[in-house]
Amino acid sequence: MAVYVYAITKAAHPLDLDDVKGVGEEPAELRAVSSGDLSAVVSESPEDLSVSRRDVEAHHEVQEELWADGAILPLSFGFVAPDEAAVEALLQERAEAFSLRLDELTGRAEFNVKGLQDEDTLLRAILTDSPQARELNEAIREGGGTYEDRLALGELVAQEVQVRQEALGEQALAALRPYVLAEQVSPPSQQYFVNASFLVEGERAEEFADAGGELAEALGEGVELRLRGPLPPYSFV
Repeated sequence: MAVYVYAITKAAHPLDLDDVKGVGEEPAELRAVSSGDLSAVVSESPEDLSVSRRDVEAHHEVQEELWADGAILPLSFGFVAPDEAAVEALLQERAEAFSLRLDELTGRAEFNVKGLQDEDTLLRAILTDSPQARELNEAIREGGGTYEDRLALGELVAQEVQVRQEALGEQALAALRPYVLAEQVSPPSQQYFVNASFLVEGERAEEFADAGGELAEALGEGVELRLRGPLPPYSFV
């Protein structure tokens, strides 16, 4: 029977999951499949598994409950093995790599940081700081200007947005990097000027969170910094 796999742990992990249920419309009981010094936490895989809010939340709840009691390797949502024998074979095949990574992640947590900038505030700043953009905008707003003027304004604003987003992103990363062990950074996008995950020593988690709060204040008006954590090390497995 197919099994849904949530995470890999050391066999010595307490695996205290009596009050936690897995994925599925009628969630199956959680259990451990073990091989040597490793265990995988699994349940029967539901036939109707889907990327629903219910199942995604159940998946992460299992991982967070496990992580609260010790290091884990959290698997991505939707990892299904053909049967328990396949899980045991994986634990045997990758035993050394899994054990090493669990040791490396012991006592460490992930923080996710996303930075957003209000579009209206950003546009006002560009028009204030750029005489060329301001002149083009005023001409167009008063009913004048040509198609070329509109095109030039759009290109100028797009360039300014990119420059400012990149500068904000670098400012955020520079402020947070002194507190982290590793990072996974996505390129700046239209939505986020910074979108990064950081691996932090557990004893520095509060210090990192405080640094994030100070950074949010320093970034100023129209900028929002969203910080989530401490979390299981989803991005560093």
